Amino acid sequence: QVQLVESGGGSVQAGGSLRLSCAASGYTYSRACMGWFRQAPGKQREGVAAIYTGGGGGSTYYADSVKGRFTISQDNAKNTVYLQMNSLSPEDTAMYYCAADGPSYCNGWAFRYKYNYWGQGTQVTVSS
Repeated sequence: QVQLVESGGGSVQAGGSLRLSCAASGYTYSRACMGWFRQAPGKQREGVAAIYTGGGGGSTYYADSVKGRFTISQDNAKNTVYLQMNSLSPEDTAMYYCAADGPSYCNGWAFRYKYNYWGQGTQVTVSS
């Protein structure tokens, strides 16, 4: 049974940081596209970042709105993907979801229907 479990959400003030984690189990983690999405109330789910877990280095992809502030990374030994979020603003407030598609490259990574598996989400709230 495939499981993606997110953790690390919480409430912070603007300018603060959080690190989200997504632990994958029951899943062939190698050569997969792992993505982070977010959904704010009344808005569509949007792609935030993605990483290709195969090969050396792990190619990464970011939405323009988070470039330079968020960093996606992986720990293959732990089957875990991270999202380091710095310089947070109230506009980053949303439920954050981890998603997996594999074996697959990250072509079309921001398209939610690309992904086979989803976590339950972790809430991030940024106050001004």
